[in-house]
Amino acid sequence: MAERVTIQDIADALGVSRNTVSKAINNTGVLAEATRERVLRKAVEMGYKQFSYVSLPPSYQSAANAPDGNSVPAAARLSVSLPELKDVNPRKTGVISLLTTQNLGNSHFSSTMLDRFQRGLTEAGYSFMIHRVTEDNLSHMELPSSFRPEMNDGILCIEMFDPDYSEMICSLGIPTLFVDAAAVYFGKKLPSDILLMDNRTEIQTFIQEMIRQGYTRFGFIGETGHCISFYERFAAMREVLFRAGLPYEPSFTISSYKEIVRYPDSKTYQDYLTDALKKIPQIPEVFICANDFVAMDAIIACRNLGIRVPEDVMLCGFDDSPESRVMLPTLTSIHIHSQIMGHSAVSLLLSRIREPSLNYRTVYTETSLIYRDSTKKQAEED
Repeated sequence: MAERVTIQDIADALGVSRNTVSKAINNTGVLAEATRERVLRKAVEMGYKQFSYVSLPPSYQSAANAPDGNSVPAAARLSVSLPELKDVNPRKTGVISLLTTQNLGNSHFSSTMLDRFQRGLTEAGYSFMIHRVTEDNLSHMELPSSFRPEMNDGILCIEMFDPDYSEMICSLGIPTLFVDAAAVYFGKKLPSDILLMDNRTEIQTFIQEMIRQGYTRFGFIGETGHCISFYERFAAMREVLFRAGLPYEPSFTISSYKEIVRYPDSKTYQDYLTDALKKIPQIPEVFICANDFVAMDAIIACRNLGIRVPEDVMLCGFDDSPESRVMLPTLTSIHIHSQIMGHSAVSLLLSRIREPSLNYRTVYTETSLIYRDSTKKQAEED
């Protein structure tokens, strides 16, 4: 099998940057039309996967190496223009791979999402494979040994929050969808489609309700630099406090553990939270937690210090995990509609495979606030 052509190969052949080639192939950014056309022709000529089903006309092939593009007849120069490439569909069956750094058990919101995603792929004629990205893979910037880029029509990334590794995956030239992404891409473009849950609306609804009840001191627990979702949940809290005219107290935010340990076990994180809570001069009335598991560890840390939930402090999680419904106290949380996320993931990835030149998209799916015993909600007054 011939060696796979990459974006960097095309860039080297033309003497331009990889960014220029990416802009031309994905039809993004500002680029001179002549440069875009030259890159697309070279991609077709070299057999880049995205255009491997397009044949150059003989008149262009005979002049492909001409130093002056004007030596190619006009009809030949226009015969593989971008609109024509967009009308050609890739094969209808193939392999889609999941790359993930974590074991996605039943407690992870994506377990239900992946079930719907796989069913959608099967209906479209694709098979689905899962590949675990290890710490060693991350540190050496290597793909899992079981993953063969040339065999894949698309990639789904979940729990993939290393920005350098994410960029490396995008450079493979394979249609890719990230479910959430590294926090560094909040306000910065990742050259890929991204699927997220709505991280703002229900947190702000919850805080507005707490403010209506008279509470004014709000804190956040979770690593804001972990991923886009965690950062957006933190930003949602700050935004609603600003709109309500309430101060943000930095000492109420516990978010620095990743500077010590990348993936702490639950007991270690509980000990860290216990120490962090001891250092807060005054415990806030309400904590927003980055997800349910952070909230559960926070509840145990509060117990260690004799802080009662919800009497002394209230907590709201995120994900509506199965554990959130059976723990004591049961946890107020924000439900992720995983089936809808699975459907959206199929639609986004298959449309990217069919139309590789689409602009990159960031899509949010709806979430729902669920009140339970870790917070107090009064009835609305008439």
